[in-house]
Amino acid sequence: MFLRAAHYRHPAFAQGVKDMWPQAPGIAAWGLMTGVAMVKSGMSVFESVLMTLLVFAGSSQLAAIPLLVANAPAWVILATGFCVNLRFVVFSLHLRPYLMHLPRWERLMHGYLTADLTYVLFTRRYPKPGSTPEQQLAQAAYLAGNCVINWGSWMLASLIGVGLANFIPTQWGLGFAGILCLIGILCSLGSTRLRGVAAAVAGVAAVVAYSLPLKLNIVVAIAVAVLLCLGLERLQPHRPSAPGH
Repeated sequence: MFLRAAHYRHPAFAQGVKDMWPQAPGIAAWGLMTGVAMVKSGMSVFESVLMTLLVFAGSSQLAAIPLLVANAPAWVILATGFCVNLRFVVFSLHLRPYLMHLPRWERLMHGYLTADLTYVLFTRRYPKPGSTPEQQLAQAAYLAGNCVINWGSWMLASLIGVGLANFIPTQWGLGFAGILCLIGILCSLGSTRLRGVAAAVAGVAAVVAYSLPLKLNIVVAIAVAVLLCLGLERLQPHRPSAPGH
């Protein structure tokens, strides 16, 4: 696709594809309804296709659509998209040690291709960055495998939604399948008390701050959960490593 051929030939690439494949139907359903929503909001087919290819962020696209319909100022639309996608700043900071050995163009491509589910699956499989060139290659190949399925599922379904917008009613609510997909991944990650606390606190904070403009409740939820869990982590007693580890 956009990355080095060495990634596609590595066994970790196939594993990344395998792990992401079960999530593809949920991603596709979400992409399909996003494509439909763009056209039915009044955007032309060309504008919808361009937004699909360039933005590649379902939550940001769906947040921007009603603002476009309401003829909101460009700065409001851009600010909304920025706030909705601020979580990717956190993702990129976490992924930085994994990807800094790559050329800049590859890091930029990973920045474009990496989404919520690819980030979650990748960090679950590789809790720590690789320390050798072979480990680094395997990790980059696995992430590429995740991204191929995620990007391909979203793009194909979204473009189909754009093309068939007049035949697919938005009342079908297929976008909810994408939400269920995310919830399933979230539950599988709740393997520690601290992660459970983070999820619960973020959910409560997002609901409490729901009335904030520009989807800032998402930013507030992330900030509150991160700060609280960092504080709780510092309070935990330090456990010395066993000899030989």
